[in-house]
Order: sequence, then C-alpha cells, then structure tokens
Amino acid sequence: MDLAAHVEERTPRGIAATVARLVRAGELRPGDRLPTVRDVAAALAVSPATVSGAYQALATVGVVVSRGRAGTFVLPPAGGWLPPRYRDLAGGAPATRWDLSLGTPDPELLPALGPALARVAARSPAARTGTYVSDPLVPELEVLLRDSWPFAPGRLTVVDGALDAMSRALEQVAGFGDRVAVEDPGFPPLLDLLDHLSLDRLPVPVDRHGMVPVGLDAALAAGADVVVLQPRAQNPTGASLTATRARDLAAVVRRHSTPLVDGSGARVRPARRIVVVEDDHSGEIASTRDVSLGTWLPDAVVHVRSYSKSHGPDLRIAAVGGPAVVLDPMVERRMLGPGWTSRLLQHTLVDLLTDAEATATVAHARRVYFARRRALVLALAGHGVAMEPGDGINLWLPVHDERTALVRLAAAGIRVAPGGPFLAGPAPAGAPHHVRVTVGVLADDVEGVARALAVAAAP
Repeated sequence: MDLAAHVEERTPRGIAATVARLVRAGELRPGDRLPTVRDVAAALAVSPATVSGAYQALATVGVVVSRGRAGTFVLPPAGGWLPPRYRDLAGGAPATRWDLSLGTPDPELLPALGPALARVAARSPAARTGTYVSDPLVPELEVLLRDSWPFAPGRLTVVDGALDAMSRALEQVAGFGDRVAVEDPGFPPLLDLLDHLSLDRLPVPVDRHGMVPVGLDAALAAGADVVVLQPRAQNPTGASLTATRARDLAAVVRRHSTPLVDGSGARVRPARRIVVVEDDHSGEIASTRDVSLGTWLPDAVVHVRSYSKSHGPDLRIAAVGGPAVVLDPMVERRMLGPGWTSRLLQHTLVDLLTDAEATATVAHARRVYFARRRALVLALAGHGVAMEPGDGINLWLPVHDERTALVRLAAAGIRVAPGGPFLAGPAPAGAPHHVRVTVGVLADDVEGVARALAVAAAP
C-alpha cells in the first residue's frame, strides 16, 4: 500500500491518524507490514523522526507492533482474543445515548457486596489452610441449593460461571464430532464453545414456550445425544418453558433413550444415553418458575444456575446439579485445574442468599426488570411492533433488515446486538431478521427508545 498517498497532514499526529483510519476501514489488516520509516519519510518529504514518532504513538495505543529489523506490523483490534461470536457482539460503533447490546444486568440493581464481605471476613479473619482436598462445595451453600433446586440432584457443585459449567459438562458427555441439539436462536458463546470442542450442532427451533418438541425429536433422530437448552428467560428470545412443554420435551428424550423391542422381545434398537444440559442463566431475577426436565429425567439432566445476573458477574459462581455419573468426573477433572471455586466467595454468596437486605434487593431487581421489559413491549405495541412479553433482560426484536436497523439505531445513539451471531444454523430464505435489545438497563426514556426501535425495524 502507498501509505504516503493517504496522508493529508504531514505531522506525527496526521500520519498516525491516517494509519489508524486505514486499519478501521479494513484497508490495513492485522498482520500487514507497514512501509519502513525511511520510505514513508522520503515519500512525504519529512524527517524519519516524524514518521518514527507516528509509529511509536500507534504502538503505544496497541494499533501496531515493532519487530525490530523485521518491520512494523498491524495488530489485531482490541478484543481480538474474543471468540468469533463474542467478537461480533462486542463490535460496532459506541452508543451515545443507550448501550442496549451487552446482555448484562443493571449494576444499580445488584446487592451491595461490602456488607456481605465484611461479615464473611469477620467470621473468617484469615484464609483457611488445608482446603486442597476439602469438599469443593461449602456445606451451607449446598443446603441452600438443595432446598431450592427444581429436582433432587444426585450431586451438586459450584464452578466459575454458567459457561464454565456448560463447558465442563460437555467435556464429560460429548466427544470430538458428536452431535448436540441446541436452540435456534441461541446463546452465541455456547455456539463458539461447541465449535471449540469440535461438536456438531443441530439447530432446534424455539417458540414462545422454548425449545420445540418436534424439532428436538428430529435432532435426536439425527443422532444428537446431548441437548443444551435454556429453561427460562431464553437468551435472546425471553421464552420460558412451561411445565407442559418441559414434560413434552422429557417425553421425547425418554422415547429416544428407551430400547426398542420387537414382538418376540428382541432388541431392535439399543438404549441410548442422552444428556440434557440446562442453562438457567437468569436464575434469581427471572419472574417465571424454575422448570426443569430433571423433574421427569433426574438421571439425565445437568441443571446450571448462574448468580451472575442476580448477584454480580464478578462473583463468578454458578451452581451445577445432576447425576453423579456426570458431576463426579467433572469435579475430579477440576481438581487438576482451578481445584475449587473460592470458598470465601461461596460464603459471600451464602450471606447474600440469606441476608434480608440482599434478598430484598434481588427481589426488587426482579420486579424492576419485569416492569422495564413490559414497559418497552407496550411502548413498541403503540408504534405497531407486536412482541411477546417473555422474561429476563433481553428482547428479540424482529426487523426488516438487520444491517439497516443497526445503522438507523447507531444514528439515533442506540447500540443493540446484531441478530446473526445468535443463529445456530443458516437462516432459511425469507426468514425475518432480528436484533437483540437488552431492556434490563433501560431505566428511562422508554418511549423515545421504542420510537427509535420501531423506526429501525421498518422497511
């Protein structure tokens, strides 16, 4: 590339701005080698020190890296360490009014950690020793989990977030090339995880009550032996399983798991081990009931409950309950890595789950999220956009064209998540486009945001 031809201001700042602009536009790509300092200086008729100053400024902010005599090279953009779909969600222009793209809880609605940490520290003034072979789940937390779990699990443990839980469960129940039934649309990081584990995903449609039984039946018939679903506040649609839908899905799993025999009693089809992994990511802030296929299939369901949205993402705690045949090797494998989730943090969660003020804060957050979602749905209806009320902090907004909607919203100072990364398979021809809107942080200006969303959704 003739870099000098693009430079308008022959100063260190002007040269650096030109390179940065070319990188953002994709004309200079990660790994591209910049022209030498001497060549650019000669072309611009400036001193080598001027160009060197520009390159040093770019290196300071992480746009390029100098490799000595090998030259200066363009670095991947910030966030280049993110998996592909995560990266797609993190990209885009910054919001000037509302960032409704993140899928994260409102920090103003999280319980205060200070009092809980102080109480835990007062009870345990120093970190305990001799914990390397202690039970990774503190007894007080296990009691609370068993009392609130949607079915009687064979084992319980805690790990570092819901995605960590799903990763460890999938590593136990699926191997290279195995097929996994997943919701479509679904959670982008899960789709990245399946790709990372070299697992073949079979998309299953989702309606207002969650995963569709007919679609699950087809996926299991096609060879899926693992099912991953979100039982409530499905991300991105907000759908939640009813007890009837969960029972119907469990019946599909049982039918494919049961050996088939002919009239003489001979087995025509052997028994299959099918495992269901449930991601209850919204947990305590969801308004719908905690429904699980484990009520009907306790030996086949691994249920994950995250406390990130209710008590804080930085606690990094998710509880996992399910059959011992899955949980025991998961815990054993974890002992050869992180070992356990900090017991200090576990005791902090116990305090937050039992303290009256903290539980009242979480209950208030649940009501606020419900009200914010309902207010936006009603406001959208006033602009001719009909939506299912759903649950959780996200809204799956149908739009005429995804790219057009993103551009229109960016012009209005609003950022939302593109719909493409949520798709588990190729979109059928003529299928509606969507964007995901995080309503949990929308504390005011609901009418103005609804108006902008309606304009963005229109042809």
